[in-house]
Amino acid sequence: MSDRVLELARSAADAVADKKANEVVVLDIHDLSVIADYFIICSGNSNTQVQAIAKGVREKLAKMDYHLKAMEGYDEARWVLLDYGDVVIHVFRQEEREFYNLERVWGDAPQLSLV
Repeated sequence: MSDRVLELARSAADAVADKKANEVVVLDIHDLSVIADYFIICSGNSNTQVQAIAKGVREKLAKMDYHLKAMEGYDEARWVLLDYGDVVIHVFRQEEREFYNLERVWGDAPQLSLV
């Protein structure tokens, strides 16, 4: 895992925090999966805030020359997934976060303090 991937994860975590995301969790999944090295999980209080968090991440990371590979769920704004390859950001409404409970699903992953 490169320093650039860690910088990407740290920058993404900062971006969600800048938009006042709730309960930001960074999971180091690089030893558990080939999907990504890090999952960043957070939640917003409304569809508008979920969209603002996702937009804030895209804007901040684009300025740093990180390229978004895919984004899902933006229009519905209940669970927005931003895929940057080695780092995947999950922005939930609180109800969806509790239902899918990714922290439990990936419970073996160490949590990092990047914010």
